[in-house]
Amino acid sequence: MVTTIPADFKSHCIQLLAQAARQILPDEAGIQIELSRPKMADHGDYSSNLAMKLARHLHRNPVELAKALIEVLPDSPYVEKADVAGSGFINFFLKKAAKQQFLHTVLQAGDLFGYSKSGAGKTIQVEFVSANPTGPLHVGHGRGAAFGASLANILAAAGYTVTREFYVNDAGRQMDILTLSAWLRYLDLCRLSLSFPANAYQGRYVADMASEIYRAHGDRYAHRSDSTTRQLTEICSSTTIDNEDERLDRLIAAAKSILGQDYAYLHNFVLKEQLADCRDDLMEFGVEFDVWFSEQSLFDNGMVARAVQLLDDKKLLYRQDGALWFRSTDFGDEKDRVVQRENGLYTYFASDIAYHLSKYERGFDIMLNIWGADHHGYIPRVKGALSALSLDPEKLEIALVQFAVLYRDGRKVSMSTRSGEFVTLRQLRQEVGNDAARFFYVLRKSDQHLDFDLDLAKSQSNDNPVYYVQYAHARICSVLNQWGGTADMSDMLSQAGTELLSDPAELVLLQKIIDFPDTIEAAAKERAPHLVAFYLRELAGEFHSYYNSTRFLVEDESLKTARLALISAVRQVISAGLSLLGVTAPREM
Repeated sequence: MVTTIPADFKSHCIQLLAQAARQILPDEAGIQIELSRPKMADHGDYSSNLAMKLARHLHRNPVELAKALIEVLPDSPYVEKADVAGSGFINFFLKKAAKQQFLHTVLQAGDLFGYSKSGAGKTIQVEFVSANPTGPLHVGHGRGAAFGASLANILAAAGYTVTREFYVNDAGRQMDILTLSAWLRYLDLCRLSLSFPANAYQGRYVADMASEIYRAHGDRYAHRSDSTTRQLTEICSSTTIDNEDERLDRLIAAAKSILGQDYAYLHNFVLKEQLADCRDDLMEFGVEFDVWFSEQSLFDNGMVARAVQLLDDKKLLYRQDGALWFRSTDFGDEKDRVVQRENGLYTYFASDIAYHLSKYERGFDIMLNIWGADHHGYIPRVKGALSALSLDPEKLEIALVQFAVLYRDGRKVSMSTRSGEFVTLRQLRQEVGNDAARFFYVLRKSDQHLDFDLDLAKSQSNDNPVYYVQYAHARICSVLNQWGGTADMSDMLSQAGTELLSDPAELVLLQKIIDFPDTIEAAAKERAPHLVAFYLRELAGEFHSYYNSTRFLVEDESLKTARLALISAVRQVISAGLSLLGVTAPREM
């Protein structure tokens, strides 16, 4: 009979193998040992390829080596047996009593079950979303937000000290384009109509900001004069301008000249409006940040100039065609990069170098950037700049998030960020709800394309994964309500006679519960929230099968309490897993 239960059977089996390896292979005792869950139940509860790994460089037969390791495995009160399978796998089979009594560990741990201290003492900064505050967040931003927030929660559950950061791109050309767009719409309200540039920001939100400015200030920022009207009209209608980007840049320059100090007010107004909208949207989505880091602050405090000077001090810059170039090719990039233009303005790359320098100087052990997949080519130049500054590029991790494609009625939903016709994150949330959005966003690996089926996300069917998982939680709550457990229900259930849980379906559920800490650990290590979503879907599936074949409120009091304890633990794990993904666990549906 098992009397004490470890918090983690997997770690226990690893320790057994490590002791065996030290005994017969003392020179190999430091090798990393990994266990996995076999896909087939008759292959045991855990499997290790240690013998196969060792055999390759020891020039020994892996099957014979595996047998030798098993022969010297220490006795364990939790392991029924270990055997050799295939070409040298070592399979562990846990005692049924160990699985049954583990249920007490789960219920006594409560909401903290599954949490670990593997990341204790390590600080990690997770920077995600970081969208230009030039308009409402769209569904692409939503996937990055859901992924980043869920991963940050999982890392915290694994013991890391996590800082969630949003990098606000509040300096540069895109903010100037937004300011110009709002001003031109404002001029319309002041009866100074001009041809609106096709590559300016077109969305309704731009007109709304213009209306707010007009209501608050009238025509103060119209700066009416014949020369102003003529200057803007000439730029808008000129046929000698080479391209539309150049036309936009001339309009921005004209706006700054015409408005003078008033330009700063308009710039700050549109920035605050869009940043506030972004904050509200994310908070409503359950995504919050510890730090909102301003790009402009890097210019104001001289950080950009200092970063460029550090590169110059290392003789890694050169001047060509009036611009200052970084020798990025010396550090693995495909070409050298401009850090300061001929007009003296620093580039986005220069501010990015400064931003990452600030991260290192803030002392994080790990810095995790979550970028859109279109930033793939940006990785070598950023890491190259870090190497150039004698900073360890391995401390910076990049997770790429592919775009999410929406489908409605089997048809792809088109979107465009400039035209204003895009589907916003807020619209998506209003249509399918926060829970479905959060869960669907993390159902696939972040670097894989995601087809988001709006109709499926809204359906109340077993095909809808979030509904399927939440329904399992609600079903358990319904059973517990029918039972009428008292306030000390948890204490009562944690003392249940779990040895009565011997049905194959019950043992499968127990094993799935045992796997929850390993799932969190793997999701943290692999930066993969989808592992938690997959796990919850599998756990819900096992529970629904058990629910459909089993009565819980039976006359046998001991058996009833044992089964209620089991499903209570399932409910607890589902709730905890959904919470990590930012999804609610409803008590009724």
